[in-house]
Amino acid sequence: MKIFKFGGASTKDADSVKNVVSVISKTEEKNLVIVVSAMGKTTNALEAVIKEYFSESGDVKNALRVVYDFHYEILKGLFSSTSHPAFIDLDKSFKDLKRFLETNKSKNHAFVYDQVVSFGELISSKIVSAYFSENGVNNTWLDVRHCIKTDANYRDANVDWGKTQELISEKVSKKGITLTQGFLGSEHTNNFTTTLGREGSDYTAAIFAYCLNAENVTIWKDVPGVLNADPRYFTKTLLLNHISYREAIELAFYGASVIHPKTLQPLQRKEIPLYVKSFLNPKEPGTCVGKGVTLDPQTSCFILKKDLVLISLSSLDFSFMMEDNIGDVFKWLHKHKMKVEMIQNSAISFSVCVNDKFNNLEPLLAKLREKFSVKWNENVTLYTIRHFNPSEVKALAENKNVLLKQESKETVQLVIKE
Repeated sequence: MKIFKFGGASTKDADSVKNVVSVISKTEEKNLVIVVSAMGKTTNALEAVIKEYFSESGDVKNALRVVYDFHYEILKGLFSSTSHPAFIDLDKSFKDLKRFLETNKSKNHAFVYDQVVSFGELISSKIVSAYFSENGVNNTWLDVRHCIKTDANYRDANVDWGKTQELISEKVSKKGITLTQGFLGSEHTNNFTTTLGREGSDYTAAIFAYCLNAENVTIWKDVPGVLNADPRYFTKTLLLNHISYREAIELAFYGASVIHPKTLQPLQRKEIPLYVKSFLNPKEPGTCVGKGVTLDPQTSCFILKKDLVLISLSSLDFSFMMEDNIGDVFKWLHKHKMKVEMIQNSAISFSVCVNDKFNNLEPLLAKLREKFSVKWNENVTLYTIRHFNPSEVKALAENKNVLLKQESKETVQLVIKE
């Protein structure tokens, strides 16, 4: 049993869905769990629906129409007749989504978010499953919410591993192809849909691999594997042939975009290899994450995170920034759901670079001002270089406004105001 995961780029249009069938054929794998994400930028489009829903003068109908038309066009490119059951399934899904928006009484944004964006994965998986069946790829469609159980921490739910292990073992056959959704789960009490965090489809693949003792996991992407830098921002990149679990976790922690940070931990516990391969060239070896050498080839790795906030604090009376003060800061960061990307402190100051994922910066700053002198810079970029050499750091910082620098034996980080 192996696990394949296909992201939004691999199902962004009809030709891409057809290519997924080609990938399955070329790999000649027969016993698979296939995890699919929402198609293309559907999650972003459904986020636009939510924005309109919570706006006093929002146009929910038009926002929904954009999502519907996108999927309808994909169906037209896959099936010769609009009477195909896939079109009926699409209409039913949107009726269910509209019914939820019309009858929902909750004002909890995170709850509504999870109920709405989940339709992206559900619709995508049904379309791919139908196309598989149409082309002789027998498969069983599985609602992942019946398998992955979580708490009610909407938008970033925590997995109940015991219950999830039990359900996956019960519902998933190790023979044949099971096709399911990434990113989603459901909470215990009312079975409401939850999500595992953005990019959580990789994590879903790892959950299934762990629970099924899979041979390996392959994440299919539009890149040849894990590169030492993002080609969107760096001109010279190298394919990493092999990365150890530890090094991959380090890269993920610092924000390498190819692998979700939570994905590697369950795989490492059972030493299940993770492959990152190109769905455009499925016969190429890609990158293997597993036991063995730290990095092959041994090279510097560059990671970039944009649109962060650098907050600098100092005590109002010039007293030391001790454990009690710093403890308060972390308590408030947690309360306001700020993801900490980097910290640095001295005797009387403390700096933290955060990702304001939930737009809570203003109330956080108001709280911090009660106890500290506060300065901040928005829209900063955090560069991280693993296995750096001084010339690379110098070249990266040249002609840039470096607000903060932190260096250890293996890693250097620069906070830069572009």
